[in-house]
Amino acid sequence: MSTEPILKITGLSKHFGGVTAVDNVSFELKEGEFLGIIGPNGAGKTTLLNLITGFLKPDSGKVYYHGENITALKPHKICELGMARTLQMVRPFYNLPAFKNIIIPLCSPRSLKFSGSQYGERDDIALDYLEEVGFERDSSVPYKPAGVLPHGYVKRLELARALAMQPDLLLLDELFSGMSMSEVASTMFIIERLRTKGISIIMVEHRVKELVRVADRLLLLNFGTKIVEGKPTDVISSREAVEAYLGSSQEVE
Repeated sequence: MSTEPILKITGLSKHFGGVTAVDNVSFELKEGEFLGIIGPNGAGKTTLLNLITGFLKPDSGKVYYHGENITALKPHKICELGMARTLQMVRPFYNLPAFKNIIIPLCSPRSLKFSGSQYGERDDIALDYLEEVGFERDSSVPYKPAGVLPHGYVKRLELARALAMQPDLLLLDELFSGMSMSEVASTMFIIERLRTKGISIIMVEHRVKELVRVADRLLLLNFGTKIVEGKPTDVISSREAVEAYLGSSQEVE
């Protein structure tokens, strides 16, 4: 495993009119590392992911992936390099069966480079990915339109679509949002299994207790600024975290 960072962010900033969404944020992510990004609503977490993945262009700063400056690249070009993400607001093809949603990324150049699958094989490969994220392969669920699936399944479908891109860096934006406790627990197991495969992960999440269990480091954002970064237990017990979430000396839940 390389000691060089898989991702390096330097001085990233983004303004919307007079509002500073991300303010001079810098950090590095090592290969195989799990970084959790936390912060109150409006802290700039999703904007930061959008800047990293090319959905937004920064006003200043650089994004380096495997040592390459990707700041000016389009999202699909960044994805082809091995960086995949899930969206906070899931956007499947609602009228297509769940497994057909997976076939679309399987047709990408990156996925084809790894699998080399023929069209006849892709149904089975799509079902494999759905099974990996908790779909019951022998049930009717993978064949139902995505638009009729329960919310927890749709969130995991979003994860399966990202995994079908064969990423070495996975960015998860509020993956647990709207999930039940049992769904969160099963999804945590899936994420822990991904870590054993060496996939680097950045996860934005409000459910901090769950994030602390799996993350190597936490980065706290507030008003677009990196406030503190370090070991999860150190970050959540810090004065900066307490003030950012509660504005008092209470303990962060």
